Formats: sequence, structure tokens, C-alpha cells
Amino acid sequence: MTMRPLILAIFTSLLILTFNPPSFAQTTNTQGANDEDISRFTNSIVLIKDFYVQPVGDKTLLDDAIRGMVNGLDPHSEYLDKEAYKTLLMTTSGEFGGVGIEIMPEYGILKIVTPIDDTPAAKAGIKAGDYIVALDGKLVSEMSLQEAVDKMRGKPGSPLTMTILRKGEKLPLSFKLIRQTIRIASVKSKMLDGNFGYIRITQFQEPTAKLMRDAILALKNQNGGNLKGIILDLRNNPGGLLESAVQVVNTFLDSKKLENKFGDRIVYTEGRLPESQYAAKATGADIMGGAPIVVLINSGSASASEIVAGALQDYRRALIVGTTSFGKGSVQTVIPLDKTHALKLTTALYHTPSGRVIQNIGIIPDVRVEDLKVVKNKSDEDLAMIEPIKEYQLKNHLKGTSSGMDSNDNNKSGLEQIDIVMAGDDFQLFEALKILRTMYAMNEENWVTKK
Repeated sequence: MTMRPLILAIFTSLLILTFNPPSFAQTTNTQGANDEDISRFTNSIVLIKDFYVQPVGDKTLLDDAIRGMVNGLDPHSEYLDKEAYKTLLMTTSGEFGGVGIEIMPEYGILKIVTPIDDTPAAKAGIKAGDYIVALDGKLVSEMSLQEAVDKMRGKPGSPLTMTILRKGEKLPLSFKLIRQTIRIASVKSKMLDGNFGYIRITQFQEPTAKLMRDAILALKNQNGGNLKGIILDLRNNPGGLLESAVQVVNTFLDSKKLENKFGDRIVYTEGRLPESQYAAKATGADIMGGAPIVVLINSGSASASEIVAGALQDYRRALIVGTTSFGKGSVQTVIPLDKTHALKLTTALYHTPSGRVIQNIGIIPDVRVEDLKVVKNKSDEDLAMIEPIKEYQLKNHLKGTSSGMDSNDNNKSGLEQIDIVMAGDDFQLFEALKILRTMYAMNEENWVTKK
């Protein structure tokens, strides 16, 4: 029975295939193993069994041997034993128990790629780029990756203490988390100041593209059938299904107007084997009708998020705002060894439509905006970095004769009030909205000039 290929671009990005792997003797390589190499390997097994302080079974030795071979390749290749394989299938279903973070091994500890929205980790204030050094007091350097993952997963309601190293902090930070069932809502939406839409994609799952389209249509209806533009927020989005990412890009490109630029490609992969070659082309129509789009990214935006941002950037369909993305542009292929074991191997690299490589580089934003924290003080002058000071903010200013209002807050427009609140809550989103307003104004001016 053959398995339908499933391509994912989550941080643990996968291409699941079924085929008969070649035998050891059939495999061609530049450094063939000779009899002496094979003898050294088998002798090591014999010596461990004979002299190690505790008895070790053949199965344990073979599993560890395979695991060691694969772990030595790159950070994303992995040997999946029975429990790891089961965990992988559970995770890709979109619901699992734990604290809600994406991780990768680095420097002998675990780096947090991103905390997932609305999970214990995100609510506790854990950030992308943090390093996990201990779980419940046990050093992660003494655990395998799978042991650390198993440690973080657990029964909903059970506690977990996570010790974190964070750039800029002199001492480790301790977070006490309560595990919960992680259900990922992949699309969130809202209106911004009554004219512009906001779409947040937390992860690319099977229904994400449709949910996003439905959300955009709902915002249009809410705004009288029209949106001046949208912000597509991909910050801290670790990836997901590649096909879903392709569909999202397809939603914003008008294939009839691309003029075969970049071969109409959205993304393509290159690898050694024919099975690892993949290309997706634009076939849709732009749901926004050319209205401006700003895409927000940061260091927690990985894989499928980078594919979306890179494609929209190459076609100049959107302005990319924020900080450089994670740079995870490799494809992992899950090859079953039997019904309960598999290898997850890096087999290809993603390319944006123009041919840019994402791996180790990431997507560099068109406009760099750091994730700053605006401190809200009583004085309006302390907010001068957000908006220029106005007349009513000056000391001893004259009152407006038409209204007679003497309250600074009453002199502020509703839009200014919204902006000040947004700047304090999410400075990057505040800046993205300012940019989107400018893009809309420029588009409108160009349209009037051409008319």
C-alpha cells in the first residue's frame, strides 16, 4: 500500500514518502566503508556488551547506533523510534499536550524557535531566542532531544519548571508552567481603525488558507464590502503544511498579471533525488484586488512562514516588515523503516520564486522594525517617539474656541487614541499599520493621477 505524499514546512518540516530504501551495498558514496570500518563497528557492539558496567540489549545498541548516525548529520534529521514516530503523527494533527513551544538543539542545549500563541509558554512570557537549560531541575545537556520533548509533554494540568537563559539577562529565569492540551487556532482576525484588516496566522494547517479567505471576506463585509489593505502577521509562526502556505500565497497573487515572472513559481525545492524535487505555481486571483499588504515577520517566523513572506516579497505584492526570519529553509523527508520506526532526513532546500535560498539566511524585511517596548507614562511628551508633539500638548496652549475643551485626551482623535494604545501593546504592529496607511495613500494618489 502506498502512502499519499504529505509535504510540510513546519520547523520540523516533513515530506512523508514510502519507498524501498537501497541496501547498504547498493548505496553509492564518496567514502565507501571497507571491511576494517565494518569490523570496527561490530567490534564496538561486542565490547560494549561484554565490558559495559550494566547489561545492554542488542535492540538498545542498534537504536542508539542509528540515532547517533542521524543526529550527526544536521539539527533537523532524526531517528524516530516507536514513541517519537507516534509523537510526530500526533503533533501534525494539530492537537497535543504540553506547554506550547517549538525547539531546536543548539550549543548542547535547546533553543526556543517560537512560543505558540495562547499556550502556557506564550502566556508566561517565554520568547523566541530563549535557551532552555533545565527542565524540573534536570539539565537538558544530559538529555537527548527526544527525552527533553517527552519531559515537556505530559498530562494536562501537571506542572513543569523550565529554566531559561535569555540574552540581556545576567541570571537564569525560572518559569513555572502548567501543561495543557494544545489546540492551535491557526487564523485570527480583526479590524484596525475601521479601514484596515489584520490577519494572524499562527501555524499553517490543512484548513488555514480557507479560514484566512473566510476571515478576509468577513472583514470586508464588516467594512461595507471594502478593505483598504491588510496586515498579515506571521511573527512566531514556526511553519506547517507547505501546501497550505502555497494556497495562502496564491490567495494574494493574480496569476493572469504575473507575465510568467519567475515562471509563476511560488516556491521550489532542489535536492539529490527526484523525489525531493518540488515546485508550486500561482494559479489564483488576488482576493484583495491589489490593495496593499504588509507582512509582519520576526526571528520566530520559520519555514512555511518564510516561504509566504519570500514569495510575496519577490513578486513585490507585499512589504515585509519586522526583523529577519529564522532561516529554516530545508526539507525533511520522513521515510518509514517499518510500521513503527522511521528516519527523518534532510533531503532538499527551499528556494523563493527568484531563486533565493532561505536556509541559514532567512527573509530580510524591506523595513526593519525592532520589537520595542513603549513605556506608558502620564506625560504626553514621553510618547513623542510615537507621534510628533501637537499644539494641545504644549504648555500654556490656547484652548480651542469652538469646543472649549481643555482636556488633552479630549483633544486627541479616536485614531490617535487607538494608535497610542497599540504602540504600547505591540510596537511592531503599530509601525506596520502606519506603513500600510502610507501604502494605501500612495496607491490612491497614483490611481487618481492615472485617471
